[in-house]
Amino acid sequence: MLLPLRDGFSIEVPASGAGSMASHYLSVGTTIVESPRLLLNLGVLLGLVPCAVGGRLGTPISEWEKGSFLYKQLLRRAKVARRAGGSIRALLWYQGESDTVSEVDANMYKRRLLKLFNNLRADLKSPSLAILEVAIASANGPYIEKVRKAQLGIKLKNVKCVDAKGLPLQQDQRHLTTSAQVRLGQMLADVSLPF
Repeated sequence: MLLPLRDGFSIEVPASGAGSMASHYLSVGTTIVESPRLLLNLGVLLGLVPCAVGGRLGTPISEWEKGSFLYKQLLRRAKVARRAGGSIRALLWYQGESDTVSEVDANMYKRRLLKLFNNLRADLKSPSLAILEVAIASANGPYIEKVRKAQLGIKLKNVKCVDAKGLPLQQDQRHLTTSAQVRLGQMLADVSLPF
């Protein structure tokens, strides 16, 4: 059953499931999975294994390092999806707002992101795993352009970055509106077709 998307929509999933997700992660992911263009081109049913952590401040990338609780949860959920008969064809990475608070974190973002992507590919035993990355549109701190530059500058095989800058934000000036979430989902689906 598909739920209609609306501003402020969020869902809490038990710890045994997918974890807490902010509205834009669910909406963007759902838009990709439901994309008629993507479904017609791939001819397969798509699923989403959500691992996002929502909340007022989100999480810095350092909390996703190999061996961390969040990293282990991501791997566990991927393994559960595989055991259920699925395959992991791509990773959607939409994170970075929390890394704009500290200049040190913003300066280390690119190195941490490259390490994370390489570690995930190794641990998922998928060295050429497709990665769809979103360059953030809003920030928790003043170093947004440093993080965005790092995101837009990732040069790894099978990594494609979509820029969310300029998409409409909700009144909180941090989260994308529903129409922006749908647009971002369409943009991600469009760049994922060559994968």
